[in-house]
Amino acid sequence: MNYELLCSKVIAIARLTGNFIRKESMNFDANAVEIKGLNDLVSYVDKNAEKQLVRNLVKLIPEAGFITEEETINTAGKVFNWIIDPLDGTTNFIHGLPTYAISIALYEDGQPVIGVVYEINRGEMFSTYKGGAAYLNNKEISVSKRTSLSDTLLATGFPYYQFDKQEAYMKLLSEMMRSCHGLRRIGSAATDLAYVACGRFDGFFEYNLNSWDVAAGAYLVQQAGGNILNFSGGAEFIEQREILATNGAIDAEILAIMATHFND
Repeated sequence: MNYELLCSKVIAIARLTGNFIRKESMNFDANAVEIKGLNDLVSYVDKNAEKQLVRNLVKLIPEAGFITEEETINTAGKVFNWIIDPLDGTTNFIHGLPTYAISIALYEDGQPVIGVVYEINRGEMFSTYKGGAAYLNNKEISVSKRTSLSDTLLATGFPYYQFDKQEAYMKLLSEMMRSCHGLRRIGSAATDLAYVACGRFDGFFEYNLNSWDVAAGAYLVQQAGGNILNFSGGAEFIEQREILATNGAIDAEILAIMATHFND
């Protein structure tokens, strides 16, 4: 398998679908929105973008399975599986905020081998593949070098359901705010992770995310020299639906705060 060549084809597919999303954003009617669940929104743009991605990705590896947010297709592959979010940051898109991304990951035998995050409005294509580095528009990137939490800028996401954990999470956020330069909430986990990979953020944490939100971005962070953990410091971030992405130098400080304010 030539992962570099395959990644270049995925990039082209992401860019094509990004062009569609960008065009639709210019005349999008916020009334054309469906509600999947509490604060869980979807539009025809999400659905059509996913159909485009699936239609083109299936040509690359016909036997591959798909894990998709909008359930255009969900079939398990024996070896290869695409994990895709056609529009990560749907709420931003619907409200006219300009931060949202396409997220595409390819897993082989349960391990990531390709990760692509396309932040559409800035035209920033983050990519990585097995045997390669992490890239932003073909330029190699790496996580930040900051070693003290007090010098960092962190990103997070706010819970929009499972509010039984909200009080504990607010205490965690309060402590984090006092421990770093600032805490940002962009509204697109895929973008947050890509920003950790290129050193804009030093860390990112959130719970209740799905595999399609984080699969590509997490691989980018790892390939850029960072760490991906759950809130207890383990490796099962998808299974636990908790993700902590860091530059690899501030893990202990963040995990200690999490243990005090959030984890059981």
